[in-house]
Amino acid sequence: MSPPSEGVGPSPVSVRTGTGEASGSARCRGRFAPSPTGPLHFGSVVAALAGFLEARARGGGWLVRVDDLDTARRVAGADGAILRELDRLGLHWDGAVVRQSARRDRYAAALERLRSGGYTFPCACTRREVASRVYPGTCRNGVPPGRRARAVRVRVDAGILSIRDRVQGPCRQDLRREVGDFIVHRADGVVAYHLATAVDDAEQGITCVVRGADLLASTPRQAYLQGLLGHRRPEYAHVPVVADRHGDKLGKQTRAPPTHLRPAAEPQPASGISASLMFFTSTQSCLSSSALRSSLKTR
Repeated sequence: MSPPSEGVGPSPVSVRTGTGEASGSARCRGRFAPSPTGPLHFGSVVAALAGFLEARARGGGWLVRVDDLDTARRVAGADGAILRELDRLGLHWDGAVVRQSARRDRYAAALERLRSGGYTFPCACTRREVASRVYPGTCRNGVPPGRRARAVRVRVDAGILSIRDRVQGPCRQDLRREVGDFIVHRADGVVAYHLATAVDDAEQGITCVVRGADLLASTPRQAYLQGLLGHRRPEYAHVPVVADRHGDKLGKQTRAPPTHLRPAAEPQPASGISASLMFFTSTQSCLSSSALRSSLKTR
């Protein structure tokens, strides 16, 4: 995924947002979608805070959705701990919490729509065979003799997908050349992240997706699926990720400490918000300083 550049290539295919060009003035319906693979850490709090403040500054709602489809990575009790920590930090969500594990029928319906439209095909390739390369199209025209289908891929026939991110600016990706046909239903029977996210955002009426910049490269795949399914696309804002002193993204892989271990010497809602406010006002966030201040209203 890269900013626009001059040169010869396929004609860009514009990825339009559900509200047209992002102006920052329309009402925003946002969401935070953590995976219950461990406790909430500061990097996740920053992403949650960005979406929360964006929605509140624009007079909209902010939802929480638990991305718990991957049972192999799920940690027992983590979802409850994450929700309690969000509440402790004053990041209060609207409505009931949605869990992806309760929406498998919706993903199955989306898969069937893609299949019946001729947009998918069964694939027998293993992860080792494809590795990190762009999918070579081995099973595009049928599973090779003697092989058994393991997963389902979506056909990528698009050229360059262009997205105007409210933080990162104009970005584009040649999905066909840089990614190729990608998986929408995994070999272990789990619906792929990109399809579940595209379906959930559309059906929950999400108009503004605010999340970490490490997810920017995956956005064209979700936008592509939204287009195939006829869903309106939200606007996107990918905020800078928090890094440790070595420059690595703060996360569970780098053993980021849970935020609930931080001392609570001041009122709980203020502790999380004030700590993250310093980070956002020092970056090129889609939120202005005045918008941030006006949104700091805890319950």
